[in-house]
Amino acid sequence: MVNILIERTAPLSLDEAWRRLTEWQRHGEVVPLTRVRVLTPPPTHEGTRFVARSGLGFLSVDDPMEVTVWHPPSDGEPGLCRLEKRGRVVRGWAEIEVRPGPGGRTRVLWREELRVRPLPALADPLLGATARYVFGRAANRLLRRP
Repeated sequence: MVNILIERTAPLSLDEAWRRLTEWQRHGEVVPLTRVRVLTPPPTHEGTRFVARSGLGFLSVDDPMEVTVWHPPSDGEPGLCRLEKRGRVVRGWAEIEVRPGPGGRTRVLWREELRVRPLPALADPLLGATARYVFGRAANRLLRRP
């Protein structure tokens, strides 16, 4: 099991940072070799389900997720979204939080607990480094793109 924390600040309002980070299809646009398919009708709410499919051909892995906490930012108060990863291969959870940051910026916290079956615990350092790189780069791209 791997736990990661990605922290960013962005010159965006809480609402705009939230929008950019929680439009699930956008994740497929910024993560290489990944497509995202939302399974429930909009808007996003507790119970929204989607699948991120990453890889090429038979080397692809599905990462089905469900939104279990959905508290968008409101009146300057932080926003929090929690996703439960419900796949056979990828398990764990992810949280995306936006809160007021320094100098009128928005502070973003992206936390994940990640387990990939059948990888042994010996692979956790490599999995953690890869996840930090991929999710950190995704956060950067999502926050930069309107």
